[in-house]
Amino acid sequence: MSMYAKDDIRSFLATAAPKKAPDPSIPVKPAQWIEFLSHQPTQTAEHGSRTWIARAANLVVCYTEAKAGDVFPRSSQPDEYAVLQYSDSSPLHITAGGESVDIDEEAFVVVPPGDSAVTVIADGILIRLFSSVADDLREGALNTGAYADPDLRAIPLVPWPEPVGGFRLRTYRLSDTPIVPGRFGRIFRTTNLMVNFLAEEPGPRDRTRLSPHFHEDFEQISLAVKGSFVHHIRYPWGPDSTQWRPDESRQIATPSICIIPPPTVHTTQGVGEYQQLIDIFSAPREDFSASGWVLNADDYPSK
Repeated sequence: MSMYAKDDIRSFLATAAPKKAPDPSIPVKPAQWIEFLSHQPTQTAEHGSRTWIARAANLVVCYTEAKAGDVFPRSSQPDEYAVLQYSDSSPLHITAGGESVDIDEEAFVVVPPGDSAVTVIADGILIRLFSSVADDLREGALNTGAYADPDLRAIPLVPWPEPVGGFRLRTYRLSDTPIVPGRFGRIFRTTNLMVNFLAEEPGPRDRTRLSPHFHEDFEQISLAVKGSFVHHIRYPWGPDSTQWRPDESRQIATPSICIIPPPTVHTTQGVGEYQQLIDIFSAPREDFSASGWVLNADDYPSK
């Protein structure tokens, strides 16, 4: 369900049927607003890199103020993970599966299961995304208590098909896929998550052109990397009025995430002079996949 403007390209999306009939008696999880720098770092590395780890139902976000020389290894990683590179990211050297890549530009990098290492070449930001099967990261998240009771409205993570040619280190440079009319953002997926690099915005969002909508059975994680945002959340009314919540409209600084639970109506409004938002979903979205907007769909089949 959406209330997109008629000229919003998302108004043409085919709505995927929910995986299971929603039970209106199941409580709706509260949204989470997490400003990383307002918390103590979860980890501090040898050269001073500070990392904040937060989780969602199926996803773990590791946000790092990275310092040159620090290395972030993963040993026997059970599934793929992703590295998000935007304009303020550190240049990196990544090794995995006998391959390596040096990346110093905006990119989406997929790291295969097994042993890997991310080495920071110069100070900047490092963002890594893992699925929730990474036990050490999930259990060490700063908001792990929010999922002491699982979100029964969110579908569990079921991995999508393996990539064509098998798991390996893959780099998708954003310079190869500029923002173009007729396509929503720049969307990439793996077997366990989907990321949409939205355009950097040079001014506040038009208050008359917001896009309230809801997802019946999956979370949205909105990662704010530049500027300032207001996340607007409206909770549905179920039969138990003691579970009703008032609307929420909160301004949040960057870097931050807002975890938007199903099936809340939501929209995000950039209010700064310059901002960028990256939307994350786990598992990958079927509607975006069916739209033809996924830029690495040839490598990552949906069926």
